[in-house]
Amino acid sequence: MRWNEIESDVCSVARTLSVVGDRWTLLILRDCFLGSRRFDEFQKNIGLSRHRLTDRLNKLVEHELLLKKPYQDNPPRSEYVLTAKGKDIHPVLVTLTGWGNKWMQDGDGVPLLYHHKKCEHITQPQLSCDHCGDSIDASNMYVTPGPGILKKLQRGVSPSYVPKRLLKLFKDTLNLDAQK
Repeated sequence: MRWNEIESDVCSVARTLSVVGDRWTLLILRDCFLGSRRFDEFQKNIGLSRHRLTDRLNKLVEHELLLKKPYQDNPPRSEYVLTAKGKDIHPVLVTLTGWGNKWMQDGDGVPLLYHHKKCEHITQPQLSCDHCGDSIDASNMYVTPGPGILKKLQRGVSPSYVPKRLLKLFKDTLNLDAQK
């Protein structure tokens, strides 16, 4: 599969990467959460060329993670504000930050500390089950085919991405023999 075709993949990770999957886009989003809103701020903080920054900002606006709002008429200037969809990417950035703090720090310590507003303590955000509240990680989770795969198979459409291991484990659920 080509990079420009990844947004039509059945995989949620692939579709997400089609929008935010390069380092510049993630750095723009990081800066948005740290309070940057204007083109010049992004360019100064990230050091990105005007052309590339314009391209990434336009993509974030096109995919509705950012809203472009004019703040000056002459000369025309706009700022970029996170939308609800854009704010929903925050846990991804916090998780990447946690991984970077653990594995990529330079020995002087973590660069930023996250504080929970309610209790004022420094926090290390963690994933938890939305049902029982227990912490979750790769060792205590498993996946099953979801409706995005099942409905395609019911229509006789072969999804572009289904891990072979998943197909083997759920052969009966997926009813693959009946479709041949």
